[in-house]
Amino acid sequence: MRRKISDNIHLTLSEYEIQNYALAEIEKLLNDVGKSLRDFHMMPFLDERFFHSFANRLIVEETSYNKEELRLNHEKAHKNLNSRQLDVYNAVVDNVNKNKGGMFFIYGSGGCGKTLLWQTLCSCFRSEGKIVLLVAGSEIAATLLPGGRTAHSRFKIPLKFDQSSIAGIKHGTNIAELMQHTSLIIWDEAPM
Repeated sequence: MRRKISDNIHLTLSEYEIQNYALAEIEKLLNDVGKSLRDFHMMPFLDERFFHSFANRLIVEETSYNKEELRLNHEKAHKNLNSRQLDVYNAVVDNVNKNKGGMFFIYGSGGCGKTLLWQTLCSCFRSEGKIVLLVAGSEIAATLLPGGRTAHSRFKIPLKFDQSSIAGIKHGTNIAELMQHTSLIIWDEAPM
């Protein structure tokens, strides 16, 4: 079912994910008759993100990667990081894993390894089932990102804006829920 929803025939799920998706299905059936898994004290309850992700195609899309392939890509890419890239990598991984939040600005001339760094970070977190959003300032740059989009389309940023303009993400929408579950945003070629 998850392969069909994600349109990814190579999708592989961990035992933890399989258990939680099954519990989410049971919870939906119980909810239809006014019950919940919580009504049965011996039953495990699911991780909430699995229940909500069923209805949100954006979350399904961002969690339907081949995790084993990403894990192998991560191992290969991680070995190729130089000491400066490794320092940034470790700082970002530490911030994400400790849920600290923060902003990192990576800059350098073409060919210095920025792409390798974000690819390594992306494969690290996606291989763990975490959501990483890849955006770019231009459509050309976005096409080079796996699953990438322009920042304007992803975050509903108006193309023409003034001092009172705001992003068009409304509370309770699929994109708002996606943002709540996002572990990392990588914005390639962010405008200065």
